[in-house]
Amino acid sequence: MVAQGEAHPYVPQDLKLPDFVPIFLSQSHIVGVYGLSSFLVVLFMWILSGFVPKISKTDRVLMCWWIFTGLTHMVLEGYFVFTPDFYKKTSPVYLAEVWKEYSKGDSRYVGRDSGVVSVEGITAVIEGPACLLAVYAIAAKKSYRYVLQIAICLGQLYGTAVYFITAVLEGDNFAASPFYYYAYYVFANHFWVWIPTLIVIHCWKKICAAVKVHEQKTKTR
Repeated sequence: MVAQGEAHPYVPQDLKLPDFVPIFLSQSHIVGVYGLSSFLVVLFMWILSGFVPKISKTDRVLMCWWIFTGLTHMVLEGYFVFTPDFYKKTSPVYLAEVWKEYSKGDSRYVGRDSGVVSVEGITAVIEGPACLLAVYAIAAKKSYRYVLQIAICLGQLYGTAVYFITAVLEGDNFAASPFYYYAYYVFANHFWVWIPTLIVIHCWKKICAAVKVHEQKTKTR
């Protein structure tokens, strides 16, 4: 265990982390487990969605995305929000190890920055379950499925914007090295920029097309 006042791998070096315990697992172990579990979840959903009658490939892909991002929000980010002492764990708890490792790219996590905790809290508690609801809505062809997906995407885009903007306003100096900055802070988060954007465009077109058809039917009556 590292006693209070000793060095830790995060920036800034004067960040106070009393009773900090170094990472037990290797980077390859942490990233590998997350990658494999994510792949299995997506594969399971892809296979399961194949049993839904008259479903398009686009909707099957969307179901895979929503189950992946929903579980990421609820399990991974939920653990961070509700486990403020994750960096003090004296045994190799996998989810705690994830956040110790990720904090090398953004030390605001291990430092419990109020802005980050707030964004992640809303994401885990509201957007996570909403993502799982989107999976059901698409499979069941619910009329609200497109509106729901747009709402979730706007929440994700807003949260990501706040995440990046607050980092810039606070100096954008929270990464241990350029590698962690681009691998964790930039790369790991960029998916929640362009994928929600594409989904918003897709759902927007679907809603507009439905409204146009409805208006044409109304005019012919």
